[in-house]
Amino acid sequence: MAWVEVPVDTGEPAAGAVLLMGVPGSGKSTVAAALAARFAAAAHIEVDALQQLIVSGGRWPSPERDEEADRQIFLRARNACLLAGSFVTAGFLPVIDDVVVRRAHLDFYRARFTEGPLHPVILAPGAAKAMERNLARDKRLTTDWSPLDTVMRAELADVGTWIDNADLTVAETVEAVLSATGLTPSRP
Repeated sequence: MAWVEVPVDTGEPAAGAVLLMGVPGSGKSTVAAALAARFAAAAHIEVDALQQLIVSGGRWPSPERDEEADRQIFLRARNACLLAGSFVTAGFLPVIDDVVVRRAHLDFYRARFTEGPLHPVILAPGAAKAMERNLARDKRLTTDWSPLDTVMRAELADVGTWIDNADLTVAETVEAVLSATGLTPSRP
């Protein structure tokens, strides 16, 4: 059996990418997967999964100052942008989910993603609701990340679209994201 090289970017490029941001427990991964499922060609890029590709030497963010962990935050954002760009040129809408709470981190995404508009959407259910969700899920977090909510609100107050999804269902949150970005799903 011979392999035939087939170009991967033969479709129409997608209309940019969605960057779902928020603190742990804000619903990013769940909403990103549900949003991507609304399109005929879409990909969910879970940035935590990119961090997990590091077999040795990986450092997860922590509340303490850790320069190597900070460097790896930008490494995984860079890789998310490269992957998203590849999906866009192949006609897939990338939906990136990442904990982005600092202006420098968002600016990095904006500078690195060049294959179309980047639609930043911040899911902001509030620190208490995010903590409640974190405690209820299988993937238990051992660190209290609720202070990030205050940092995010201070640094990103004037950026993107903010959605308070504390009392919204996943479907309602997806509809709010679609309305905010102006993207039109290609399947119901």
